[in-house]
Amino acid sequence: LIRQKSVVVLPLNPISICSHPPAVIHLESTNEETEMGKAMESPKEQSSYTVEQLVAVNPFNPEILPDLENYVNEQVTSQTYSLDANLCLLRLYQFEPERMNTHVVARILIKALMAMPAPDFSLCLFLIPERVQMEEQFKSLIVLSHYLETGRFQQFWDEAAKNRHILETVPGFEQAIQAYATHLLSLSYQKVPRSVLSEAVNMDGASLDKFIEHQLTNSGWIVEKEDGSIVLPQNEFNHPELKKNTGENVPLEHIARIFPILG
Repeated sequence: LIRQKSVVVLPLNPISICSHPPAVIHLESTNEETEMGKAMESPKEQSSYTVEQLVAVNPFNPEILPDLENYVNEQVTSQTYSLDANLCLLRLYQFEPERMNTHVVARILIKALMAMPAPDFSLCLFLIPERVQMEEQFKSLIVLSHYLETGRFQQFWDEAAKNRHILETVPGFEQAIQAYATHLLSLSYQKVPRSVLSEAVNMDGASLDKFIEHQLTNSGWIVEKEDGSIVLPQNEFNHPELKKNTGENVPLEHIARIFPILG
């Protein structure tokens, strides 16, 4: 077999790309391997790859950028979520900032908010340039993230109402935040007053009654007849128990041997 030399350019970390040239490695390949590589790169076969496969095989290829943008819109319409694909798109925007679509970036951040308590919002925000973060819509999303992280739900819903035109572009946002709110309450309360629950999920009246009824059926909530407060299922956070560490117990006879020495 006749051996040929091919050159592979390895992408660098986006943070260090400005200060170092790309690393180049020379590899030897046979004619058969070269032909196989050409076959794998044919447009017909590339079109059959899923977005997840494209991200896994070549996450730094700028040619997949339109596919990733379309995939963000697909996540919005189908109410699915892929953090890896969204992070890959934000990294590609770092390499080619002139191709950045701020509407797509906003949708990525909203989907990340919906994934709380996972730290996805911070992971995405680290890849967005500061000049972009200073745009009004992104400043509002950062404020909303802060309110959620600190459990300040009344302030969150008030701020969300001011930015409804941004948030309504992603279906299921309100329901996702309500699920996060009930999760946070379950970590903090054994019994939550109805007023606190109403503030956390931004509901009252008949809509709140329907929400509570759903939780009674699916999450094991119990409503007390006396004051209408909700008893939440016990977990290791709202009902902690002292655990004895038997591994550090010292037998009494060992302690008794020390007394004569101390005396």
